[in-house]
Amino acid sequence: MKKLRTGDTVVVITGKDKGKTGVLLKVLSLIQRVVVADVNMRTRHVPKNASRPGQILKYEASIHWSNVMVLDPKTKRGTRVGFRIDEKGKAVRIARKSGEVLVASKAQPAKKKLAAVPQTTASEKAPQAAKKGPFWKKLGFGAAEMAERAEVEGSTHMQEDHTVPDQLERQTGRSHSRGS
Repeated sequence: MKKLRTGDTVVVITGKDKGKTGVLLKVLSLIQRVVVADVNMRTRHVPKNASRPGQILKYEASIHWSNVMVLDPKTKRGTRVGFRIDEKGKAVRIARKSGEVLVASKAQPAKKKLAAVPQTTASEKAPQAAKKGPFWKKLGFGAAEMAERAEVEGSTHMQEDHTVPDQLERQTGRSHSRGS
């Protein structure tokens, strides 16, 4: 049976965050680590890409579970956890110092904290009307663009006769020497 559960209020007993209290967000029992809210904070710089701007994320990294103690609800100090069988025959967790029954509350998911990212509301950004018109005119290609260029340049590019000339009249006589 696990002594630490998600939702427990714990106090950090060693490390750079010694003395801080927080709620257990996640218990990683396979690797014997826990994630505590607002303890062991890390900063991750996410580069920008085509779909989103760059940002700085702050998140909680895990710490070893031997570095935390459950907070005793009666004395508000760190305590070890024990087990006792209640009247119904179930094992319940108790605080060793005071004998109080420990009840884990539901942990709220940690919200990612964004730093140095300007937040704009919908009222600040006025929606702009979409510009009507073909996209290719903006890009500068197509028949209309070619006609406009011809007018501007004054060239006779499109005014020349580019028709295919009629085939020469077929000669009925044999005037060539090959194959005859």
